[in-house]
Amino acid sequence: MAASSGLTPLIVVGLPMVVGDGLFNCAAVIRDGAVLGVVPKSYLPNYREFYEQRFFSAARDAVPTIVIVDGEEVPFGADLIFEATDLPGFALHVEICEDGWVAIPPSTWAALGGATVLANLSGSPVTIGKETYRKNLCTGHSARTISAHVYVAAGYGESTTDLAWDGDALITENGSLLARSQQFATTDQVISADIDLDRLRQERMRMISLRDQAGDHSEQLKSLRRIGFSFGELGGDDDVLRRVVPRFPYVPADSADLDERCAEVRHIQVQGLAQRLRSTGIDKIVIGVSGGLDSTLALLVAVDTFDRLGLPRTNILGYTMPGFATGGATLRRSHVLMNSLGVSGKEIDIRPSCEQMLADLDHPYSRGEKVYDVTFENVQAGERTSHLFRLANHHGAIVLGTGDLSELALGWCTYGVGDQMSHYNVNGSVPKTLIQHLIRWMISSSHHSAETSEVLAEILDDVISPELVPAGDDGRIQSTEDTVGPYELHDFFLYYVTRFGFRPTKVAYLARQAWGDRSRGPWSELLSEDKRNEYDAATIEHWLGIFLKRFMGNQFKRTAMPNGPKIGSGGSLSPRGDWRSPSDASARVWLDQLAGGSSAG
Repeated sequence: MAASSGLTPLIVVGLPMVVGDGLFNCAAVIRDGAVLGVVPKSYLPNYREFYEQRFFSAARDAVPTIVIVDGEEVPFGADLIFEATDLPGFALHVEICEDGWVAIPPSTWAALGGATVLANLSGSPVTIGKETYRKNLCTGHSARTISAHVYVAAGYGESTTDLAWDGDALITENGSLLARSQQFATTDQVISADIDLDRLRQERMRMISLRDQAGDHSEQLKSLRRIGFSFGELGGDDDVLRRVVPRFPYVPADSADLDERCAEVRHIQVQGLAQRLRSTGIDKIVIGVSGGLDSTLALLVAVDTFDRLGLPRTNILGYTMPGFATGGATLRRSHVLMNSLGVSGKEIDIRPSCEQMLADLDHPYSRGEKVYDVTFENVQAGERTSHLFRLANHHGAIVLGTGDLSELALGWCTYGVGDQMSHYNVNGSVPKTLIQHLIRWMISSSHHSAETSEVLAEILDDVISPELVPAGDDGRIQSTEDTVGPYELHDFFLYYVTRFGFRPTKVAYLARQAWGDRSRGPWSELLSEDKRNEYDAATIEHWLGIFLKRFMGNQFKRTAMPNGPKIGSGGSLSPRGDWRSPSDASARVWLDQLAGGSSAG
C-alpha cells in the first residue's frame, strides 16, 4: 500500500484474507496508499485440478460487509463498484478467476448496475486451446455487457509441479481486443490500452435492452455498493492514443477479415435484390452504367443476383447515357463492362433531350454561352433518370439504383427525378471507401473474367467524377473530391457521427489519430503506397465542417430515399431505420462545438 502513495493508477492485487471464521480468496483495490475495498471470490471451482473449497470460503458465506485493513474500515464484498468522481463514466467492478467463467458472472450484475470497466484477476493454468477460449470469453463478455474488460492470469514463477502458466493478459472493449500480452514470457510484462468510456456510454444509451434487463432485476441491483474515489491529475503531454483507430472504419485492414467482410457485403446485397425481384414477380432490371464505381458495383451485384435466381443475364438491361462531359474512356469502359458480363447493353445519347430542356428553360447554354451551373448539371442527371424509369415501364422492369451511402450523407445526388431515386438501391448503405475495396477484392480474388477485372482496375484508378461539366481549357475534368472533399475522410466522419453519435471535436480528434501520420497503424494490403494519405489537423477540421453542413442540410433527400438493404453496423441513413431526423434541422450547434471545442475532443 505504501508503495502506491503518490501514484495515479488504481491498483488491484490478489491476496488471501481471513474474515470471521473463513479464509477468502480476495482482490484489494488500492489508490494512492489507501485500500478502497476488498472483493472476495464468489465461485470456488472444485473439479479437475481445482480444489479451492478445501481452503476457501465463497463470498456468499461472508457475514461482515466491512473489514479492518491497516487500522481502517474498508468495504468488503462482491457487490462493490468503484466510481471515479473526476472521470465521467469510469466505474470499476472486480471479480476473480472462476467468477468470469460461470453462466452469470458477478460482473454481469455489476454491468447492469452501471459498471463500465470489469476486471478479472485469474489463477488460470494454460492447456491446449485455452488461449483462444480466453480470448473468446473476454471479448464475448465485454460485448454482452457493453463494457471494457481487463483480464490477467498467473504466469512465470508459479509452480509447474502439475500445471503450466502462460501469464495471459487481455484488454477488451465491447467485443474488440485492444491489447494482449505475450504468452509464456519469462520477464515482467505491462500491457496498456486507452478505453473509450464515451463510446461505452453511448452504446448503453442506445441499446435499451440493457436498461430493460436492469429494470427486470432492479431489486437485486439496488444492493450494489458504490465506492467513490478521485484519480487526481490525469493525462500528460502524450497525445497519441494507445489503441488503433482504423482509418477505414467500414473496411478491415486485415486481409482475412477483409475477405470475409467483402463476401458478406456481397451476399447481403444479392439477398436484398433477389427478394425484391421474387416478391414483385419481376425478372428484369434497368440500370444506368456510367463506367464509375457505384454503377459498376450495382451491376456486379445484379449479375450475381440473376445467376443465383437462375435468370438470364440478358434480362439485365444496362444503358450508358453519354452527356456533355462524358469522357471517351468512361464510355468505352461502360461498354466493355456490359459486354464482358454478358448483360444487355445499349447506348442512349441524352444530349439532344438535354438541349431541348435547356432551351425550354431559356438557359444561357442554349444560347451558346459556356454556363455550367447546377441547373446544367441537374438537367443531365434528371434526363438519365427519366429515361431509366420510362425504359423500366416499357420493359416491365425495375430501376436499380446505384448511389452510395457517402453520396447520400453529403447530398451529392440530384433529388427526385435524378440519381437520388430508383425502385430499389443495393448501394444505399455501402460507403464509397467500402465500394472501392469491394472492387479491389473482386479483382484480387478473380471473381470475374480477365477482361472484366482489367476494366475494374481502370475504373478504380480513375478520378471520381459525375462528368456533368466539360473539362476546362487546361483539360482538367470535374472532380467530386475537389468539391466535397476526400471520401476517405467523409466516411470516417460519417461512421463516428452516425454509429456512435460523437460530438464533432471528438470526431476531429479521432480523425487526427487515424489520419495524422501515414506511418502509424495498419493499412490494407490492397491499397497501394501512393493511395496511403495523411492529413493535418487544419485539413481535417475544414472537411469536417463541410461534412456537418452538407450532412444536416441534405436530410430532405434521405427522407425520400428508396428501399435497399442495410449493410453494416455503421447503419444506414434510411428514415425508416437507423436515421430519423427532421429535414429542416440546423448544423449550427455542431459547427459551434467544432469551432470552440478542445483539442482532445
